[in-house]
Amino acid sequence: MKMLMFDFRDSERDFFDKNDLKDFEIKFIKEPLNADTVLDDNILEDTDIISVFTSSSVKENVLNKFKNLRIVTTRSSAYDHIDVDYCTKHNIAVFNIEQYGKYSVAEYTTTLILALIRNLLPAYYDMKSHTINHKIYEGRVLSSYTLGIIGCGSIGTAVAKIARFFGMKVLIHSYMKNPELKGNCDFVSLDELLSKSDIISLHIPYTEENYHMLSYDEFNKMKNGAYIVNTSRGELIDIKALYDNLAKEKLSGAALDVLECEFLSTYKGEITDIISESEPYCVETALITQKLFEMKNVIITPHIAYNTKEAVDYILTETFNLIRDSLKGVNTNRVC
Repeated sequence: MKMLMFDFRDSERDFFDKNDLKDFEIKFIKEPLNADTVLDDNILEDTDIISVFTSSSVKENVLNKFKNLRIVTTRSSAYDHIDVDYCTKHNIAVFNIEQYGKYSVAEYTTTLILALIRNLLPAYYDMKSHTINHKIYEGRVLSSYTLGIIGCGSIGTAVAKIARFFGMKVLIHSYMKNPELKGNCDFVSLDELLSKSDIISLHIPYTEENYHMLSYDEFNKMKNGAYIVNTSRGELIDIKALYDNLAKEKLSGAALDVLECEFLSTYKGEITDIISESEPYCVETALITQKLFEMKNVIITPHIAYNTKEAVDYILTETFNLIRDSLKGVNTNRVC
């Protein structure tokens, strides 16, 4: 089977060095797959499988270039970057990977929270520049904070358990009420969570219905001095509203492992090189992101909350298991 693996990361290389995948002929491509990707005609004719991450944009204008595509697999639980309707119409199987980041993302979320409230990055950079000011690094212990968790799936539940271990009060807004947390956390409305939480952490999938679920109205309802942590999807937060509320010091800080228009915000070259080819909204979003990078109370990381050896190995193992099962007629985790 001929396979193209886009969004290939160095952290994934070890898996392929240690596993015999002779039944696959794989071409590894570090860049995401999108409308600007150039592939020769032979590859477009012969490729059976493509594997991507959320930074790819696998829409109709990309998919229709492949002549004999059978399977699209995303190394993520989210799959809104794939045109599922097109795949359904053209009998292309789509698979996603679930439950891979429960502990990895929960631990990383806690790391971001600690880094924010203990002013870790300002202290680090001031130490490097020999401009130390102990007063501005003063923090508080976790048990003095109320954590608001939006979304109570496996990751949100794991974050809640860690927070309770540290003695934090935990509020949860979720359509699911995990019985594991009964008696330890309070399930509340979104408005109550926003108004009573010192730290708000997002752990829900992105859908059209929750696009920019945190925007100006929601930030206005938050406590003065609240912190925002997002390890879910960038589209959940209106980044302009976030920036404005950080700039006027309504919020004390933010930690973002995900960004809207992530492909543009993490572009390696000069942003002016691709500005003319990008959606105007994404250009504006990327420019605001650059302003966020300049804020000492903002942490931005490159979508790595899941990125542990255990999670990466699980994702890749499951990816190839799903492909093999599909070829045998077994369609576990098939989106369409």
